[in-house]
Amino acid sequence: MKLHEYEAKDIFGKSGIPIPNGQLVTVVDQATKVTQIISGPPWVIKAQVHAGGRGKAGGIKIAHYPYEVVTATEALLGKPLITKQTGPEGVIVNQVLIEEGIEIDRELYLSMVIDRSSAMPAMIFSQAGGMEIEEVASETPELILKEYIDPAVGWMPHQARNLIYGIDPPLSLASVKTMMSIMANLYKVFTTLDCSLVEINPLAITKERKAIALDAKMSIDDNALFRQKELLQFDDPREKDPLELMAEKYSLNYIRLDGNVGAMVNGAGLAMATMDVIKMAGAEPANFLDVGGGASEDMITKGVEIILKDRRVKAILVNIFGGILRCDVLARGVLAAAKKRIIRLPLIVRLEGTNVEEGREILRNSDLQFFVAKDLAEAAELVAKQVSKAGES
Repeated sequence: MKLHEYEAKDIFGKSGIPIPNGQLVTVVDQATKVTQIISGPPWVIKAQVHAGGRGKAGGIKIAHYPYEVVTATEALLGKPLITKQTGPEGVIVNQVLIEEGIEIDRELYLSMVIDRSSAMPAMIFSQAGGMEIEEVASETPELILKEYIDPAVGWMPHQARNLIYGIDPPLSLASVKTMMSIMANLYKVFTTLDCSLVEINPLAITKERKAIALDAKMSIDDNALFRQKELLQFDDPREKDPLELMAEKYSLNYIRLDGNVGAMVNGAGLAMATMDVIKMAGAEPANFLDVGGGASEDMITKGVEIILKDRRVKAILVNIFGGILRCDVLARGVLAAAKKRIIRLPLIVRLEGTNVEEGREILRNSDLQFFVAKDLAEAAELVAKQVSKAGES
């Protein structure tokens, strides 16, 4: 679950991590009042959306007069913001954060993530703050410093010193002391709230040698939300794809992609393999839809309905290896969906495993028009062929 910047900063502030003074605005009329509360000029107006790259996309504006704050707020609220992470359709800006301007002397980068290769939490620190960390990793990887943390031991002061004294030029003594406190508090936030990511970019050093988090990004592990129930108030459904919300309601694992082939599978590994063969066959997957091993007939029906709601889909591939999920249950779920909504798209089915013959018989005895693939390679070829035909027509 992603948090908005203002939500993450609220947590930072309560956890001892310095943040700028700011105020959330949801209607333009509030902007003038905010300039009377928040110190300025300048003021910084920031679109609150779940996407990076806001600055380059015009989602962060600087104002030097109160009327400019109002104008900038009006230009953002209710308008779509298109960044590299949103896709061409963009996302609607429903709220903006107005903050005091900070005189920056230096920009740094600080984050906490789970490093999968070491299976340990890692703190990442870089003197290349303000830049996208992916670009830094690609172009100047030597500027990225890491410290791996043993959860049984926790964050240690010497690890903070390793990171802080690894940058050039070095920080002042006053900044070092503040930075060590920020790192310790960041680790505490990360572990206490079951985060999968906490990022400060940039982490600014001011002219007065103070450190302050100018931006904040935080993601909570969905699997830990059962013990982080107080954080559920931060979940913003307006930032989610409507089809992903529908899938979430029925406990389906669905991620919308940019292709035109809808795929339904059971198991994340099989989903990845299915997407790979779709691409190898020259087509593009429109979604990642894993119904899971214990899916019911109703879940299958809802999964098919979700795929059909995506107008970009030109063909559907159902690839099921029946283990816990029996093939006959899958077949009945597909037919139930067909009765609710006529399936006019080419449907390719590949079934193997428990009750596979019963599943195939159910489909054969139905009025549903579909293609049966004997293996995954043939399924991919049939998908590519049907998509090609749809493109020609």
